[in-house]
Amino acid sequence: MAETKIPFARVVCSGNELEYVRQVLESGWLTTAGKAGEFEKKFAVQVGARRALAVNSCTSALHLGLEALGLKPGDEVIVPALTFAASAETVRYLGAEPVICDVDGRTGLLRPETVAAIAAGRPKVKAVMPVHYGGQSVRMFADAQGPGLMEVARAYGLKIVEDAAHAFPARYQADAGPVGSLEETVCCFSFYANKTITTAEGGMLTSGSEDVLRRASVMRLHGIDRDVWARFTSAKPSWRYDVVAPGYKYNLPDVLAAIGLAQLEQAAAWRLARENIARRYYEALGRLEALDLLQLRSGLSPADHSWHLFPVILKPEARLGRDEFIERLAERGIGASVHYCPLYRLRYYRERYGLDPADFPETEKIWAGTVSLPIYPSLTADETEYVCLTVAELLGG
Repeated sequence: MAETKIPFARVVCSGNELEYVRQVLESGWLTTAGKAGEFEKKFAVQVGARRALAVNSCTSALHLGLEALGLKPGDEVIVPALTFAASAETVRYLGAEPVICDVDGRTGLLRPETVAAIAAGRPKVKAVMPVHYGGQSVRMFADAQGPGLMEVARAYGLKIVEDAAHAFPARYQADAGPVGSLEETVCCFSFYANKTITTAEGGMLTSGSEDVLRRASVMRLHGIDRDVWARFTSAKPSWRYDVVAPGYKYNLPDVLAAIGLAQLEQAAAWRLARENIARRYYEALGRLEALDLLQLRSGLSPADHSWHLFPVILKPEARLGRDEFIERLAERGIGASVHYCPLYRLRYYRERYGLDPADFPETEKIWAGTVSLPIYPSLTADETEYVCLTVAELLGG
């Protein structure tokens, strides 16, 4: 392919984005209003949630969820090492402490048995934050391998805040509902610019708890006790309001929600397109001796995965190291990234908690060689094939 340029991420806005944004611009009200409310309702329907709350980032959703569950200074929250910093930093916002743990080296996911072992020896652990890494969900329900995270959480009295930044649309398993549908958890999604659907910047919180939903709804906009849009658009004098708690500024403006509404309409088709790319990657790259590919966990099929990321793991004996491999891909016009530098390797967490990479052997195996390849619905068959051929050429097929 002459002059090949395949970025790591490519935003697709091929539907009603312009039309819905135009409607907002002509409405005379650009911040949180009817489009955000419509986005919430339609998103809740898609994930089977009681209700959804639109916010300005997944980080905000995580913070609101933890706060609404009553996390206090000195409490502890189990967080997997293989995640973005937001998973742990939102715990610190509330003066609580993340307990950073290893993941399954075959899937990149938090293991329920790891959570049980930690919770059994740490009475300050009050919650756990499973990260549905790459787009496949943590094992939430019991199966032949043992109890799922839901059973473990009930046994130890733990709250669950799901970091589902990668996992829309995805399912917990073939015979369970979509990620975001569980009544007992708080689930948080991201609509950042490179996610499976985008609002440029944005997020969503779902829960089956009316108490959580009520608290998060108030706290996302300064702790005000009533709907601000209704207050400004009422035909009757309606200026009075009260502040019932020191809240935050986490609302999602209608201009961004309009983009999300249009993206939501194409989410299922885009997920299938990413799945087809993933299948081609597994077929072509699974044969390379220099690579390991993350596995689907037990109970999942490709149709249950959102396929937000496609990480490959370079083995130690590969002819190129991870950094040189990324540079050589770039020379050939292919963008790549790394997901993620583990929490224990970030200076703040390493120094505050005295963390040693040797205590996280499975995460280290992933980190040492991980490279995320392009996977998005506008990646063409020719581009996918070019990526496969280039990877094989660089690593030896």
